Amino acid sequence: MKELCIALVSDVFYGEDAKKRLVQRLRQAKNLGAQLAVLPEIACNPWSPSSTVIQDADAEALGGPRCRMQSACAQEVGIGIVGAAILNDSGTRYNTCLLWDAVGTLIGTYQKHHVPEEPGFWETSHYAQGIDGFPVFNFEGFTIGIQICSDMNRPEGSQLLAAKGADIIVGPRSTELATYSKWRPVWIANALTTGCYYCSVNRPTPEDGVLIGGSSIAVAPNGEILTESNDAITVFTVRQSTIEHSRKDYPGYLPRRSDLYAKEWKAMKDT
Repeated sequence: MKELCIALVSDVFYGEDAKKRLVQRLRQAKNLGAQLAVLPEIACNPWSPSSTVIQDADAEALGGPRCRMQSACAQEVGIGIVGAAILNDSGTRYNTCLLWDAVGTLIGTYQKHHVPEEPGFWETSHYAQGIDGFPVFNFEGFTIGIQICSDMNRPEGSQLLAAKGADIIVGPRSTELATYSKWRPVWIANALTTGCYYCSVNRPTPEDGVLIGGSSIAVAPNGEILTESNDAITVFTVRQSTIEHSRKDYPGYLPRRSDLYAKEWKAMKDT
């Protein structure tokens, strides 16, 4: 039976000792059996969208210092990472997840598509909406999709990832504790309707006056909550047999009607 152990790491890693602390957390995760560690939204940056002030140092090109740090830590510990950086691509900045394998090789990237602009989350001031679509990635025999924070509240993306063959959808985020009750049913519904394992990990504590907080969570494709925890490291196991069973059961077996939805979306203006 094919399995994958995933660690949700609710911590952030910036400042002088960032690499040391990231290695420590990754080693803790690996000691718990994890093969993949998922970090929160832009976990190697301060939460700069707390204000509209843009700092040049918050962004880097692919292969910049935060990228190199994550790659080196993955290789040193021998664990895959869903990490992140604000990547500067020809003058345009994107909030980007970076998937590294256990030897520090970059498997692929995903850009945040739904970018808020409100108090504490002045994100369009810092980076643009993503343009690279909804890629999926192979990791240890499973197909992984990524959604960043508010992307999860637009379930079309999760459905696209499932239609492309995703087994697991991971969702790094930065959200306020007061909104957790609004997110929780979305994660359960997304798992049930995609037939995927669905998980999310948050930045751990308030930052710069923004009341960030809320549990890590993992939901099975049958809607069962596997774990829900405020611990720094939360571990759960993905099982191929559960995915297969859920896709034979209701509502997993229902056809997606991709052609019908594509036609209707094409006929509509962006909303």
